[in-house]
Amino acid sequence: MIDKLEFLLALAREKHFGRAAEACGVTQPTLSSGIKQLEEQLGLLLVNRSARFRGLTPEGERVLDWAKRIVGDSRAMKQEVRALKQGHLVGHLRLAAIPTALAMVSALTTPFRAKHPEVRFTILSNSSIEVLNALDNLEIDAGITYLDNEPLGRVRSVPLYRERYRLMTAADSPLGNREQVTWAEVARIPLCLLTPDMQNRRIIDQLLRDAGSLGEAPTLESNSMILLYSHVRTGRWASVMPAILAESLGLVGAVRAIPIIEPVAVHTVGLVVPNREPMAPAAAALVAEALKVGAELDRLIE
Repeated sequence: MIDKLEFLLALAREKHFGRAAEACGVTQPTLSSGIKQLEEQLGLLLVNRSARFRGLTPEGERVLDWAKRIVGDSRAMKQEVRALKQGHLVGHLRLAAIPTALAMVSALTTPFRAKHPEVRFTILSNSSIEVLNALDNLEIDAGITYLDNEPLGRVRSVPLYRERYRLMTAADSPLGNREQVTWAEVARIPLCLLTPDMQNRRIIDQLLRDAGSLGEAPTLESNSMILLYSHVRTGRWASVMPAILAESLGLVGAVRAIPIIEPVAVHTVGLVVPNREPMAPAAAALVAEALKVGAELDRLIE
């Protein structure tokens, strides 16, 4: 039955029979037949059918919740069996991180890999909502996201650091010679920022509005922090970035990273994993590493 539940998960995620079949590595008739067999076993109609996928039935949505738990537990069991056979962790960890946290992921993965060299990683950049959705849909094993600004749902979280903010600007700009600036001052200058679907952008927008901004559009928007930073480093653009990202990227030429105060805004970023017992061995090892790394990361940006 597990393979048929995998088919249902893929169909709910892809919302298309062909793409779901491709994701599962089977033909479309095989996937359709598997879901039909699942319906017959359960005695329930799970999928609204026509010439194309039209969503799950209410019963299908309920079965989908169970499918996520059962498939998640099955994958965790298989991972633990492999670890027992090998005597150490092996396999593949899939992580997704919000763009502002990407620069610190190596602080977690590097010590993890030193202890578990036969575990390989895939790391994606996603918005905070995408991280949680991917975790819920079993597309990733863990995520790095905000812990205090999104409804986290059924996850276990480990704080890694508190996100503080810096004005990234040229030293010869009007605010470039300051040791600190206020959000009210930042609200009066043109900025390049992340796109509005990113939680970091929504946080900054709210801070700017609270400081008196009239909601002017940024001079440039992107979903890539690297692109924003490449503009800032020219010395002709300004942005607001997390302190940990500014530290990781380093300052080039005449660019300065100036602490923003009044208020000193702080948001917690951390690791999230499925709230499942027993936990998959690789996820449990990642949580153990995060508990060690978190205190050191936060101390670096105090």
